[in-house]
Amino acid sequence: MSRILGKWILLSAVLMAPAASFAQVACTRDGLQAATNLYIDAQSKGDPSGLPLATGLGYTENMQVVDIKSGVIQKPLKIDFHRTLIDPSSCQSFTEVIVTDKSHPYVLGTRLRVNHDKIAEIESMVTQPGDWLFNVDNYYKWSPTEDWGTIPAGQRDSRDTLVAAANAYLDAFLEKKLDLVPWGEPCNRTEGGIRTGKGAPDDSCTVGVPAGVNIVARRFIVDETTGSIVAFCTFGVGGLADTHLFRVQQGKLRYVHTLTHVPAGYRVRTGPPPANAPAPGNPAPSNPPPAK
Repeated sequence: MSRILGKWILLSAVLMAPAASFAQVACTRDGLQAATNLYIDAQSKGDPSGLPLATGLGYTENMQVVDIKSGVIQKPLKIDFHRTLIDPSSCQSFTEVIVTDKSHPYVLGTRLRVNHDKIAEIESMVTQPGDWLFNVDNYYKWSPTEDWGTIPAGQRDSRDTLVAAANAYLDAFLEKKLDLVPWGEPCNRTEGGIRTGKGAPDDSCTVGVPAGVNIVARRFIVDETTGSIVAFCTFGVGGLADTHLFRVQQGKLRYVHTLTHVPAGYRVRTGPPPANAPAPGNPAPSNPPPAK
């Protein structure tokens, strides 16, 4: 009898193990990190069945609703590097994922929203060859070498300061009021894989900021502990799906990472469109111009 009882206890422990891991998912820093760890494991395996998904899960890629059964999360990816922002105030996390696999490289930016002990939303910015300035080797060369570590409690910027810095940067694309942006030095921008700086102490993120582009539909995930904030947005009114990820220290921008999905046949403008031209990000009838 004791042997049978022992086997029953062991079997019960095995069956309860997934539930125990799911119970760790919550709207706390540790709970959101647990959800992110489960996501990374699922993406590595190409199998989301181990995720504690809420009934009515919202799954989107590049701001389009996608059936999770056909999403990139179903593809097993060898993840070379990832970093995560944790935002308990909004019950969200954001994870930058770099996959250098030569057969199909990706850089993903994935947002999770937790509702109690379930993942209620998975939203991924999925960039790959053909997207804006995509160069995974450069992205992987730079991103892991940067300091996005924890900032001592007494030196952290407030949530409002981080949001204001991100908004000032994004606002500059419309009227190019660069003097209103809290630029730091050095500051480096990695845009799809192209980097503005050269490793010098006076590296600047002011290089190549256009005008005439209204960056709209902004949604923020904020991590005060690392001075990090990411904006999900569209580049142009009704334009391209985009994320801008920032590292801010003492109120100043230090790093900017951008991911932008460019569907076939779309153009990206750098200034006010000429008469009778499509709006920024709308299908273009002719050759696409340069420069975001």
